[in-house]
Amino acid sequence: MKVVRVYVDTSVFGGCFDRAFSAESRRFFELARSGQIHLLVSAVVIRELSLAPAEVRGVLESLPQKHLHAVEVTQTVLELRDAYLEAGIVGPRSIDDATHVAAATVARADAIVSWNFRHIVRLDKMRAYNQVNLTHGHGLLSIVSPQEVRFDDPG
Repeated sequence: MKVVRVYVDTSVFGGCFDRAFSAESRRFFELARSGQIHLLVSAVVIRELSLAPAEVRGVLESLPQKHLHAVEVTQTVLELRDAYLEAGIVGPRSIDDATHVAAATVARADAIVSWNFRHIVRLDKMRAYNQVNLTHGHGLLSIVSPQEVRFDDPG
């Protein structure tokens, strides 16, 4: 079975300590610990986590390095991010959210996982991001919450 490569944004790390999101966030990271998924993280995630409480930073530190992969914020990522902004998908105040989606797209992640229901995990946003992706020669990106990342037995 092919390992699923998932870009994870900062909200999922913080979700481990939010009553509404804790159970699903922790279950999601257990999938990474067990090797069922490989996590992609960018410098934006690292920067955002550096500003978070120690317990939130500790989630990343607790994950096996062999299941973590760095995603570079390249010129291609920045250009795609700017295209999202120009298309009005999100405003300038949400530039990091746009960068997360662009980094996941350019890295050809199987999905981006987030708890950000305002700027990322929404059907209208996913359609808009993917329209820009296609216009700029990139593939489609699945955008889901941790709750949707499951590998249940078919039986």
